[in-house]
Amino acid sequence: MTRPIATLAVALALSTILTSCALPRVYKVTVQQGNVITQQMVDRLKPGMTREQVAYVMGEPVIRNPFDQDRWDYVYTLRVPGVVQDHMKMSLFFTDGLLSHFVGDLAPSDQQAEARDREQASAE
Repeated sequence: MTRPIATLAVALALSTILTSCALPRVYKVTVQQGNVITQQMVDRLKPGMTREQVAYVMGEPVIRNPFDQDRWDYVYTLRVPGVVQDHMKMSLFFTDGLLSHFVGDLAPSDQQAEARDREQASAE
């Protein structure tokens, strides 16, 4: 009597193991948080822009430092489970209400930097 039960238990365990590959997978959600930051947006940033102009280009920052109103931080995270995990940061700094400089994971493209250098050279 115990032999048929043991055989049945082994058969049941073996069939469960073999069919578990065919069980439906749990759906994993793509998570996108923060402000989207693109190269085109960074290329449009120029020192001397007002806060309103920067907000038009970049959007309002998700993180505002209550202790330093002259710094805006932008954070973007994208998680596609099993495929991609992307994280970008940008910090913009203002002096007297105008954009003074910015740092982060993206920098102005070479074409944009060359055009800015030519503008500065012609202004001098």
